[in-house]
Amino acid sequence: MNVPRPHWRPAYVGIGSNLDDPRQQVANAISALGSLRGSRLIRASRLYRSPPMDGTDQPDYINAVAALLTQREVPEFLHELQSIERTQGRKRTATRWAARTLDLDLLVFGDRQICNDELTVPHPGIAKRSFVLHPLCEIAPTLRVPGMATVQQLCGMLRENETVLSVLDDQKDHS
Repeated sequence: MNVPRPHWRPAYVGIGSNLDDPRQQVANAISALGSLRGSRLIRASRLYRSPPMDGTDQPDYINAVAALLTQREVPEFLHELQSIERTQGRKRTATRWAARTLDLDLLVFGDRQICNDELTVPHPGIAKRSFVLHPLCEIAPTLRVPGMATVQQLCGMLRENETVLSVLDDQKDHS
């Protein structure tokens, strides 16, 4: 009897935090992603600092992107991401772009294009957000975002004022 071999799919996850020691929140999230059942953490970007999207008075975000291989299907994988957020203190509110301990966004899942009430993949803001594209370009510049272009091409299309981000090194915060 032939047992089906597991099918591994690439998944890219955006990570962001601006509350409760954001650098540590992002590091903890990367560690948690590396521990997901049926998944393997392949690579994580450096940390990037970015201002809040809506210009509200809240702390800057610390962002990164992680590349994984997973055997999980999209709904299971999404629920695992939400579980990590809850474990790290994320409380969902109706306020869009509110400050948060952790935000995990499923950016790309293989070659899938999904749009339903729970999820849109590729992430709908992927092509316009420098805090997503720069770390993603660092770890997967030739990745083709389904229905769009390569990450490197998308980075090249950002407006100049959207490309200025600071990369945080391991020693200091550059505050």
